[in-house]
Amino acid sequence: MNLKLLNTDVQGYINNNLNADVTMLLLKGIPFDSVKDKEVIEQIEAKKRSEKKLPTWFNSEHIYYPNKLNIEQTSSEKTAKYKANLVSGQSLIDLTGGFGVDAYYFSKKIDRVTHCEINPTLSEIVKHNYEVLQTSNITSINVNGLDALKQENQQFDWIYIDPSRRDDSKQKVFLLSDCTPNIKTFQNLFLKHAKNVMIKTSPLLDLSATLLDLKYVKEIHIVARNNEVKELLWILERNYEGEVKIKTVNLLKDSVQNFNFILSNETIANASYSEPLAYLYEPNSAILKGGAFNVVSAQLNIHKLHKHSHLYTSNQLIEYPGRRFKIENILPFNKKAFAKEKITKANVTTRNFPLSVSNIRKKLKIKDGGFIYLFFTTTINDEKVIIVCVKT
Repeated sequence: MNLKLLNTDVQGYINNNLNADVTMLLLKGIPFDSVKDKEVIEQIEAKKRSEKKLPTWFNSEHIYYPNKLNIEQTSSEKTAKYKANLVSGQSLIDLTGGFGVDAYYFSKKIDRVTHCEINPTLSEIVKHNYEVLQTSNITSINVNGLDALKQENQQFDWIYIDPSRRDDSKQKVFLLSDCTPNIKTFQNLFLKHAKNVMIKTSPLLDLSATLLDLKYVKEIHIVARNNEVKELLWILERNYEGEVKIKTVNLLKDSVQNFNFILSNETIANASYSEPLAYLYEPNSAILKGGAFNVVSAQLNIHKLHKHSHLYTSNQLIEYPGRRFKIENILPFNKKAFAKEKITKANVTTRNFPLSVSNIRKKLKIKDGGFIYLFFTTTINDEKVIIVCVKT
């Protein structure tokens, strides 16, 4: 760390150039002798990436930022807050602490938090920032989390781990066996030192395949932010033998969408089917990732349009964890029928349909945008249709 980056004049320069072209800044030259040009640019780039993702850090003075890759890899505050609400007790150890956002929010719910970070510079940065944020119940140590666990013959209420999804060549990986540390290899060690373990993994992991690799899975949390799945959280409980619960959450700007179900119920749930009725429902990305296709119909008493369409309908409007639409018209999929509607601008979605969105736009000459929503899909009678909707 170069603490001279926190000098008032340097900080002022950083804040005044958050939206500047860093290449142009370098060409002009950074106007300070006490800090390197590269250091200032790293602070500008990392702080800019934190504006929406980490508003607490962004809006606090004297925060020291790591390189932008660390900011890209860290949890957002919204997802960190969600994780913190899943834990309780006296002690938690974060084995792969990183920039420390998750540990910071865990410290709001847990009496004592240990933050492990193997990178000495990043560990020092995190310690500094915790002091700035006036957090006193986190111990940040520069150590490999696995070594800390092995050496401290200690029990924790929770272990949290977010294994690195980069290989030795810095390429992205996502399978458990390719991440560092290898969760499959060390899960017995984790459960020896804590009754509860939370593992954050890539949203790309296949749920069924990963369940074969992990023991004692109690819950899987599928966490989306603004309808994009950001992470999967695997909750392990020592000796747990019950059903696996799937909890889907979509964190929106001003609201949260939740839908929970028992994993095994999806295979036995009986979905009902119908032609499009008064309202159309599109599941959010967390539900789609969870594969809750039949159980959504059964639990919410709404009808599927087709086994493979994953769109739902009802005559009465209900609260729904996804997007809701009022159906204005239902058209057969042909150019002549569509031309009569004189729709030249719309939002286009396909579900269980042979053409892509781009092909449909080209074929029917539809510009993107507006307040009309067109769903190109297949109904229960295997008919290709266009459902004309407006949001509700």
